Amino acid sequence: MPLESALELDDIQSGVLRPRPTPYQATYVIFRIDDRKAGRELMRRLSHVVASAAHPTSPVGNTWVSAALSFQGLEALGVPRASLESFPLEFQQGMAARAKLFGDNGESSPENWEEPLGSADVHVVVTAIAPDAEHLHAALKRARKAYQELQGVTAIWRQDCHVLPDEKEAFGFKDGISHPAIEGSGIPGSNPHERALKAGEFVLGYPDEISDAPLVPQPEILGRNGSYVVFRKLHQRVAAFRRYLKENSSSPEAEELLAAKMMGRWRSGAPLALCPLHDNPEVGANPQQNNAFLFKQDDSIGYKTPCGSHIRRMNPRDADVAGIVRIHRMIRRGTSYGPPLPTGVLEDDGVDRGLMFAFVGAHLGRQFEFVQSEWMNSASFFGGSHAKDPIAGASVGDGTFDIPKRPIRRRLHGLPRFVVTRGGEYCFLPGLKALRYLASLGDGG
Repeated sequence: MPLESALELDDIQSGVLRPRPTPYQATYVIFRIDDRKAGRELMRRLSHVVASAAHPTSPVGNTWVSAALSFQGLEALGVPRASLESFPLEFQQGMAARAKLFGDNGESSPENWEEPLGSADVHVVVTAIAPDAEHLHAALKRARKAYQELQGVTAIWRQDCHVLPDEKEAFGFKDGISHPAIEGSGIPGSNPHERALKAGEFVLGYPDEISDAPLVPQPEILGRNGSYVVFRKLHQRVAAFRRYLKENSSSPEAEELLAAKMMGRWRSGAPLALCPLHDNPEVGANPQQNNAFLFKQDDSIGYKTPCGSHIRRMNPRDADVAGIVRIHRMIRRGTSYGPPLPTGVLEDDGVDRGLMFAFVGAHLGRQFEFVQSEWMNSASFFGGSHAKDPIAGASVGDGTFDIPKRPIRRRLHGLPRFVVTRGGEYCFLPGLKALRYLASLGDGG
């Protein structure tokens, strides 16, 4: 029998379904559970702080707190072994153990990650999101009530994030544009040409694009209405990116075009699919236009948006590629950290800046890991060479990037690694009932 498809929004964390406000600020705090009872009390308190996805269009919902647990965190709470083993292998092993599968090598290897990221001490990740500093402070105040004076739970890491001027990330591109439509969420997607995806692609316990009854961690009260979130701290080498553009362009205008070809959008957010020759900031700023496009109809070869560009790799849309695009869709959310590199500076200033990325979905393997390994760091899915993503791929100075052009394509060489992984973890975003279930676990599990 198919599972009920009407989403139980009041049991789903707001952070799973709701797009982030524009603009917004965020803070991530990681906790280690040293005492099982204290950890369960933290879950109880968080169940009163974490916002649900009910009333998805309410402006009040633009501020929320979410809570996620690593596999080690569930172990620290005393979740029974049979229940732990019902979670997917990717989650059980964790990001650090699987890092080389999706390009975290060399400088991005776990042994080089920022402590304590990737370690067994990462148990709980609490995230606060708000449209401004005042509301963020209020959200953090609510979150602090959940862990202040709670012996046996220790905050071990914090990252404050923000939106840079003009809502742009460190490389200068407008961010946070694309968001998929999800059946039953009440939240429209950002692309009117994309059919809504089955809720089970993002929330456990509902039909997905493959099955009417996908596997859910047990017991059902723990798994249902949960999701997985992939946290990634990504350092951006802004000066190196600027130098590469300058060294491979004949003018400032050519630099901007090259940057757009690598990303698939102009820095304003205007897509090449709609503005192939010149930037159009009005299109970039218009949420009704800046994601309203497909690839197959008039750009199958990539004359407008190169097939190897970042946005086309992350979501090929209707392009002819190997496999089924819809089963690899996920929610991607980036939040900037660190100050922007001053305009025109071409040398690194030694300041850490980049993105805290959160990838939300119900299938770690065929969503995040597949996209990272097969789309970001390979090109065989669209019949290309072994070239990697020109913006975020794991190149080491030998990367290439093809720009289709008549009569002869242009091929760039010597692409370095512009984005370095500083750490991350696979976490489970339990439903609100699941948080209360975790709080009620007895000493015997």
